Amino acid sequence: MNHSKKLDVRYLTQMGVLVAIEVVMKLIGLGSVPVGPLYMSFLTVPIAVGAIILGPAAGAILGGVFGFVSFMDAVKGASIMTSNLLAVSPLHTFMLCFVMRVLMGFCVGWVYRAISGVCGRSVVNCFVASLSAPVLNTVFFMGYIVLAFYQTDYVQGLVAAKGAVNPLMFIVLLVGIQGVIEAVVCSVAGTAVSGSLIRAMGGMKTAKR
Repeated sequence: MNHSKKLDVRYLTQMGVLVAIEVVMKLIGLGSVPVGPLYMSFLTVPIAVGAIILGPAAGAILGGVFGFVSFMDAVKGASIMTSNLLAVSPLHTFMLCFVMRVLMGFCVGWVYRAISGVCGRSVVNCFVASLSAPVLNTVFFMGYIVLAFYQTDYVQGLVAAKGAVNPLMFIVLLVGIQGVIEAVVCSVAGTAVSGSLIRAMGGMKTAKR
């Protein structure tokens, strides 16, 4: 087996493991914890790890797995918010749940590459990229809700209930402390796991995919 084939096998194996981790986290309730109309999600951890170790394309694929299970929650009525938004617009709900997560995973990979180009400390690079995963997930998800659904009756009901006077305040009040918890947990866990893997691989560079 030549070097290229060995890399492909390792890439596919690592991708398979990370996808399995995402699915298991979701199935046992560790990936998404219901908090009001939203979920407090820790599925960004394996996405960040994949984007750091395997590159932006892997981050996009893993983000797609997250997006698929999120959209299925909307279809099955398991998510209060997205199931209500699905009734308003299936297309925009698919964009919200799936496409925004693919974009998030892809961007995390490029965040890691960008910070690695200016900082030689792997722990800092891993921390910034891991932190970017929950931050970008919140920005893209809530940003798309404001863009596509803000004027709908359902979202306006949430706006009134929260007492928000503008879209930015609505995002801050709705996300609240759960966004901080997501950021802390995902950045710490993502840094620990990806940093350990990088050291185990002897500082191997991110796969250029």
